[in-house]
Amino acid sequence: MADQSKASGSDRQPAKPVPSATIMMLRDGPEGLEVFMVVRHHQIDFASGALVFPGGKADPQDFDEALAGHIDGCPADADMRAIQVSAIREAFEECGILLAREAGAAGLVSGERLATLEPYRTTLHDGSVTMREFLEKEDLTLACSELVHFAHWVTPSMMPKRFDTHFFLAAAPADHLAVHDGHESVDSVWIRPADVLEQAAGGERTVIFPTLRNVEKLATFDSVAEAMKATAASSVVRVEPWTERRDDGTWLCIPTEAGYAVCEELMPERAG
Repeated sequence: MADQSKASGSDRQPAKPVPSATIMMLRDGPEGLEVFMVVRHHQIDFASGALVFPGGKADPQDFDEALAGHIDGCPADADMRAIQVSAIREAFEECGILLAREAGAAGLVSGERLATLEPYRTTLHDGSVTMREFLEKEDLTLACSELVHFAHWVTPSMMPKRFDTHFFLAAAPADHLAVHDGHESVDSVWIRPADVLEQAAGGERTVIFPTLRNVEKLATFDSVAEAMKATAASSVVRVEPWTERRDDGTWLCIPTEAGYAVCEELMPERAG
């Protein structure tokens, strides 16, 4: 009989997860739902070379309480507000899409206006301009109301580097051109979730476990509207994977109540 107990780790204290955020930017393509994904730079220390969604670690500036006055759909929870700010900032820096409105406007910034803001992708990334300074100078409001909470994943406790990552869905503005930054990401693609799964299974793409599970769930939707509506009506379950040692090897597991089609995966044996 297989040992179903969780694998024990070392006596060291687990690393504290770093708050992070990512946006699954969506559009309706000619053959159905498409999501924007980037290929991580090979020198990045996490998921190098993998196909991922744009995103990254929250910055201290994202927790600036003064940002609450520059947010449309501002969450009541300060930490979630910061995570959503981080998600929008990272999407702008990494792929050039900006979920923001000009003061008093109902719609998102136009592609024409977005082109004038392009230099901020670099200055926000290098820290020479803060998000607050950017919004105040350009008289913009972040459109957190455009985000739908999709998933919440925490890196397993046995990993040396851990992230506490919230995934959001957003409909990409039709006139915003998504382009990878050339620094953290070296390639980008609009792709159907089903094609990501096929290419990962065939070895054409490297897709890490959390990304693959979220792509699988995204593949169940046929359109942006369907994905947004169904996600808004569902509950997000915190997922922190764990390992179990069984007769046939070590399995990576996640809670079944999180709603993923696959909730366990046999891990490859390590040499030595």
